[in-house]
Amino acid sequence: MKTARIKTPLGIAELTGDSKGLFSVKLLEEAKESSEIPAELKSAADQLQAYFRGELKKFHLKLNPQGTDFQKRVWEKLLAIPFGKTTSYLELSRNLGDEKAIRAVASANGKNPLWIIVPCHRVIGSDGSLTGYAGGLHRKKWLLDLENPPLQQRLF
Repeated sequence: MKTARIKTPLGIAELTGDSKGLFSVKLLEEAKESSEIPAELKSAADQLQAYFRGELKKFHLKLNPQGTDFQKRVWEKLLAIPFGKTTSYLELSRNLGDEKAIRAVASANGKNPLWIIVPCHRVIGSDGSLTGYAGGLHRKKWLLDLENPPLQQRLF
């Protein structure tokens, strides 16, 4: 398994993966970026940087997250949420065929090992509120604003 750390506007992201795909992307509170990025992680690192520059709206990476079958189904649904759009935990549960599974869906969402790549930040409360986010609600808001910046009113 290869590891790399890259600097992002939200902190140092640690990427882990191998030739089978990207295993995880997570934020670290105390870390330094890597001096070299392994070939297996170069595309992921480049695409994340392009995302943060506002140049990438969809990732094209081989993914290899580890989880239960249910978690993987939830993560697949997260991948279908378009850039700049949001959905609710309830809607996600309905899309999985069981609106009563909302807590299980929220739990699987919280265990997403591929920060940003699998866009769990695009899931909000049914009332439009920002709800739980492992990286902190301030980061969730920052990511949603990056993807859907507020329109500036014209002065003239």
